Amino acid sequence: MVYLDYSATTPVNKEVLDTFNKVSLEFIGNPNSLHKLGIQSKDLIDNATKQISDLLNVKPTEIIYTSGASESNNLAIKGIALKYQNRGKKIITTELEHSSIFGPIGYLQKLGFEVIFAPLDQFGRVDIEALENLMDDDIVLVTISAVNSELGLRQPIAEIGKTLKKYPKCFFHTDMTQCVGKYPIDKNYFENIDLASFSAHKIYGLKGIGCLIKKDGINLEPLIHGGKSTTIYRSGTPAPALIASFSKSLRLVLNDSSIKYSHVLELSNKIKTVLEKYDTVFINSNGYCIPHMVNLSVIGIKPETMLHALEEEDIYISTQSACSSSNTHSKAVFALTHDEKRALSSIRISLSYLTTENEVQKFLDAFDKCYRSLILK
Repeated sequence: MVYLDYSATTPVNKEVLDTFNKVSLEFIGNPNSLHKLGIQSKDLIDNATKQISDLLNVKPTEIIYTSGASESNNLAIKGIALKYQNRGKKIITTELEHSSIFGPIGYLQKLGFEVIFAPLDQFGRVDIEALENLMDDDIVLVTISAVNSELGLRQPIAEIGKTLKKYPKCFFHTDMTQCVGKYPIDKNYFENIDLASFSAHKIYGLKGIGCLIKKDGINLEPLIHGGKSTTIYRSGTPAPALIASFSKSLRLVLNDSSIKYSHVLELSNKIKTVLEKYDTVFINSNGYCIPHMVNLSVIGIKPETMLHALEEEDIYISTQSACSSSNTHSKAVFALTHDEKRALSSIRISLSYLTTENEVQKFLDAFDKCYRSLILK
C-alpha cells in the first residue's frame, strides 16, 4: 500500500497514541473538578498547554482547544464578526480557501456581512498592494490561509500581517493547518497574526482535537455556550488525553523540520520531473507551493476515474480537498490557472517525511500504467 493523501489526514504516530492511552487510563478526573483527581488532570492540561505555547512562542492563555481546524475556523470567523460587528460588516478572504472558511463566511453573508475577495497575482499569491487598496473602516476581518490545501500554495502571511497592522480595527486570521510541521516556523511568526487555526490529525496526531490561537485582548462570541472550560470561549469538559497527545504530536513533528522538508522536496521534484513529460498532464502546483503537495491535471480523464484506477494498484491519492464538495471543479485550481479543463481534471498527490523513494517510484509506475490504459479507452 502506498499512501499519498497526507494532506487529508496523517497516520497517528505511535508515541502520540501511547500518550493518549496512558493519559486515558491514568488521569480519570474531570479537570473542572476540585478534588485531587480533577486537579491532577488540570495540571496535566496546563503542562501540555505550556509546551505548545513554548513550541509556537505564544502565551498559554492564547490557546483555545477545539475539535479541529474546521471548528477553529468557524470560531474565529463567526466569533470575531459577531462580537465586533459594530466596527464593520466587511470580510476579506481569497478564492483559495478551505470549505471551513467559505462555510462560516457564507453564513455571515445571510446576516448582512459583505465578502470581498482579495486579488491574486499571476502566481496565486495575494497582491499586497491590491489588498491594502481594499481596506477601509468597515473591514472587520481578513482571513487568508497560510497554505492552500489543494495546491500547497504558500501565502506571504508575515507581509500581509505587517500590512494589516496599519488598520487596528481589523483582525487578521490565518488557517495554518497545512503549514504546521511542514516547514520551519519562525519564532516571531505570530507577531502580526491575531488568530490562527490548526489541527492534530494533520501532524500525526489524533482526530478530534485542534486549537485556535487567539491573541490576548481579543474577544470572541463563542460557538458553544455553557460555562468555562479551559477558556471561556469554548465550553465543554476538557479532554486531557487528546490535549496531551496533541502537545506530543506537535513536539515530534517540529523535530528536524528542515531535514524532513528537504526529503519531501527531493521526492516532489522527482514526481514533477516525470509527470510533466506526459502530453496531457499539467502541473498546477508552482514554485510558490510547498513540496508536500503536487497538484496536477490529466486532461481527458476524470479525477475520480484516475483516483480509482490508482486505488486498484493499492495507491491512494485524492482529487480536491477531502472536505470539498464532489462533482465540482476545483475553485483553487481555477483561481490559479483560469482554465476550466484543468480545474475539472485535477488530482492531488500529498507527501510526507514518511514517504519513501520506493513508494514514489511505485506511484510513478502505476500512474504510467493507469494513464496509458485510460487514455487509450
